Amino acid sequence: MGPGGEEVAGKLAEAGLSVVGIDELLVGGECPYWGCIPSKMMIRAADLLAEAGRVEGMAGRATATPDWAPVAKRIRAEATDDWDDRVAVERFESKGGRFMRGHGRVTGPGRVEVGDLELEAATAIVVATGSHAAIPPIPGLADVEYWTNHDAIETKEVPASLVVLGGGAIGLELGQVFARFGARVRVVEALDRLLALEEPEASALVNEVFGREGIEVHVERKATEVATGGDGIVVRLDNGDEVTGERVLVATGRRVDVTAVGLDNVGVPADARAAPVDENLRVAPGVWAIGDVTGKGAFTHVSMYQARIAIADILGRPHDAADYKALPRVTFTDPEVGAVGMTEKAARDAGINVRTGSTSVPTTARGWIHKAGNDGVIKLVEDGDRGVLVGGTAMGPNGGEVLGFLALAVHAEIPTDRLRTMIYAYPTFHRGIEDALRDLG
Repeated sequence: MGPGGEEVAGKLAEAGLSVVGIDELLVGGECPYWGCIPSKMMIRAADLLAEAGRVEGMAGRATATPDWAPVAKRIRAEATDDWDDRVAVERFESKGGRFMRGHGRVTGPGRVEVGDLELEAATAIVVATGSHAAIPPIPGLADVEYWTNHDAIETKEVPASLVVLGGGAIGLELGQVFARFGARVRVVEALDRLLALEEPEASALVNEVFGREGIEVHVERKATEVATGGDGIVVRLDNGDEVTGERVLVATGRRVDVTAVGLDNVGVPADARAAPVDENLRVAPGVWAIGDVTGKGAFTHVSMYQARIAIADILGRPHDAADYKALPRVTFTDPEVGAVGMTEKAARDAGINVRTGSTSVPTTARGWIHKAGNDGVIKLVEDGDRGVLVGGTAMGPNGGEVLGFLALAVHAEIPTDRLRTMIYAYPTFHRGIEDALRDLG
């Protein structure tokens, strides 16, 4: 009953079906309580502090004193009185649904078990069980009080120091927040760069920004052992170095467990990394899956997109097949890293005749005007044979908003020659796309 599951359950109930919604945690799922909403509230607060520091040399002088108390208070208010989902439950029930608190598990075709009760589904079972933080088997980690994103969101105090295991979106977003609120932050990433799934240009810029902000970055370093000691928790790395923090945040990805929800009882291999779905989100006869559990992207917008398709398919209504070629994603660091579709490497690995074009945001008119905090790059990835974009990156101030243009271009397969004929408003950040198109040739 996360965002997508709540949407499916509510819409099917409104359509007249008898619907039971099951969740052992909170209706609304990860996003409103521990994910996208509260984390972006933290990021907004941290960005305000950074902006105050950028006033000097442009508009006089400003000072800001970090105070975590209003951030923690605002998050608790948004999470409805310390993570209480009664409003969401009542919203679902007002649509005619029945809610059950418990662990639901598929036991066979058309059957779901909740505790000692077994339910029969005549029409459909929809699995939308999300994902959970992946905890790596590092010796000693289980013996310390490490943080996941839940603990970081719920904290009422900023730690004096923080070690972040993982250089992906969650680790970088939260790491930058706590650094701006006064924590000494160290990031440890086993791969050769931060944001390893995005363009190398974006990784390099994030690394540079973090360095300027005093965030220590260790890439191509694996944590080999964790233990208490010194001023807190010691993380030993595979090159013999040690990093210490009052807290350790584990942000090494998300994991799906198909057997925990019983999908192995409808033919899904027990070792499957995700629920295998077709273009209609069907897993097996009478069983649909949406959201993180499908492995198509751990994003609220993916689960909501899939929800629309599953609802239509269950109700026998016409609908388009699921298509992920223009999947957008944003890492809300400062600067933001927005991306859609394929990276240059992914496109080349797929055998596409790739052409690329890029521009540095500071060299654009709006970037020059913006000045302080204007780090960024716009990069286009084109299928040279078809003359359409298959991917793009919009990194910079408001990078996630500039991304909308690129997402539309990839989704609609608008010819790049057609994009060149557009009138781009001056001076805007998105006008940098015109410069990148010119670089494309």
